[in-house]
Amino acid sequence: MRLLITNIGILAGLDKEQKLRLCGSEMKQFSTIENAWLLIEDSRFKDWGKMSEMPSEGIPSDKTIDAGGGAVLPSWCDPHTHIVFAGSREGEFVDKICGLSYAEIAKRGGGILNSADLLHTLSEDELYSSAMRRVDEIIRKGTGCVEIKSGYGLNTEDELKMLRVIRRIKETTPLKVKSTFLGAHAVGRGYSQPDYVDLVVNEMIPEVGKEHLADYVDVFCDEGFFTPEETARILEAASKWGMMPKIHADELASSGGVEVGVKHGALSVDHLESMTVEEIELLRGTSTMPTVLPGTSFFLNLPYGKARQMVDAGLAVAVASDYNPGSTPSGDMKFIVSLACIKLRLLPAEALNAATINSACAMGESKDYGSIAVGKVANVFITDPIPSISYIPYAYTTPIVRKVILSGEEVG
Repeated sequence: MRLLITNIGILAGLDKEQKLRLCGSEMKQFSTIENAWLLIEDSRFKDWGKMSEMPSEGIPSDKTIDAGGGAVLPSWCDPHTHIVFAGSREGEFVDKICGLSYAEIAKRGGGILNSADLLHTLSEDELYSSAMRRVDEIIRKGTGCVEIKSGYGLNTEDELKMLRVIRRIKETTPLKVKSTFLGAHAVGRGYSQPDYVDLVVNEMIPEVGKEHLADYVDVFCDEGFFTPEETARILEAASKWGMMPKIHADELASSGGVEVGVKHGALSVDHLESMTVEEIELLRGTSTMPTVLPGTSFFLNLPYGKARQMVDAGLAVAVASDYNPGSTPSGDMKFIVSLACIKLRLLPAEALNAATINSACAMGESKDYGSIAVGKVANVFITDPIPSISYIPYAYTTPIVRKVILSGEEVG
């Protein structure tokens, strides 16, 4: 199957060098050509060029899409979400407006525990149905590759239920889906913290491993949740089952999560709202991707992560939505790119790279996703005509996605 897209106003995110991530000043380069065509063959990118240089006999294809002057970009890659959940938490939204912090709500037995209580009452079919509505939503908004975590089960049966739902999403959606076991999201009701960590290590991880339900393991290593020592123990147990770490770190305080993540070769350390300058230095020279979640800062009125300082220090940086019912009820990666510019002070090209090639790298998927490169999976979206790529974060609430193509097939 050969799909040809013609009359592209701006073809963006081109990657002839096929880099796996962009660091520091490299992030300023979001390569584009104007008035272009793009050829997709057997679900992967084949070739591209300027319309003025197209062969006079044309390019053989089975189907042609006229972009009508719109831009074509690589699909967003969202490396941190919790989109399998039961119910909403707008009551806590009101609590936050009235002055309660995220930590205070958690201490009162709310937050993650409320989501766990709701999830316990639903079947796998019900969870799958509700999650697929969110999956369809993010596809329409341009996301083509996503990581989904468990973590609202907080007992073995319900954690496995969540991961089976994620597996079902993998099997039935055109999205590329990566799954993460986050049993250590909070301490489940009725457990002491030591007993719960024992449960995660001795029961949950082996059961998840036996069913091959998770690509990665995550721990909420933060003040009031899990200590660096507990985190290390969980990561070591999961490594025996082939689960690579991705760490919740420094959301509420400088927690030691970055250090334990780097020590254990974490694919990414995520959140980083309370990250210190010293922790930026810890990441230098490592393969661990710092992943910033500006939507969480926006919704919870937390400090914004030091993305500008990290890029200036020569690090690669990724961004993610953190789509979840409590702290970021949105999976709109275009808005995340806008926040990356407005609040993290990234340039538009840097923010776009943070939401594509670097966020694919934060999922271990940048060999196949995150840029338009020969041989990569053809995940793109076509926009309405726009004056430049800087318009994307500038017009922060304007919907621009007109068509979505995943694995070379038009979706919807």
